[in-house]
Amino acid sequence: MDGVGTARDRGLVIVRVVLGFGFLYAGLEKVLELKGTGPFSAAGFLAHATAGTIPNMVGHDPSTMVHNPTHQLWVDLAANTSLIGIVNFLVVFGEIAIGAALILGIATRLAGSLGALMMFLFWIAAWDFSNGIVNEQFVYGVLAAVVAYGSAGRVFGLDSLLEKADVVRRTPGLRYVLG
Repeated sequence: MDGVGTARDRGLVIVRVVLGFGFLYAGLEKVLELKGTGPFSAAGFLAHATAGTIPNMVGHDPSTMVHNPTHQLWVDLAANTSLIGIVNFLVVFGEIAIGAALILGIATRLAGSLGALMMFLFWIAAWDFSNGIVNEQFVYGVLAAVVAYGSAGRVFGLDSLLEKADVVRRTPGLRYVLG
């Protein structure tokens, strides 16, 4: 392997592991209540922080303006006591599972894809464009997609070992999950 390939692989591993720790910490922070605000619930964010922002909102009262075309969907979701429990579980479980999978390099393509999807949904829900379209969720989503597309789990990850297993060789579809 040439030096460029090696540098690319090392870069993907670094991005994969750092992104994994970001997801893992976000989930553990909610489970362990590290912020000291009590049990996690997405209802507050969904009901009160999804109106969105646009550039140059100086002088406007953001509490009375709704810019997010999906705002009502999130408000209705927050008000649905049956569904908010499912959302809370999916957010916390998703962050922990995606984080652990990325750190270990196991089912990396699936974890990266689901991480990108999660960040896309957070990006749409927040609709925070006061500083342009690129924000934290956008960057995390793009990085998760790069990790998935770049097959980052094949380098210093368990995916490289799993791909050699008989069950994966007999079931080629599993390779779409690994990588």
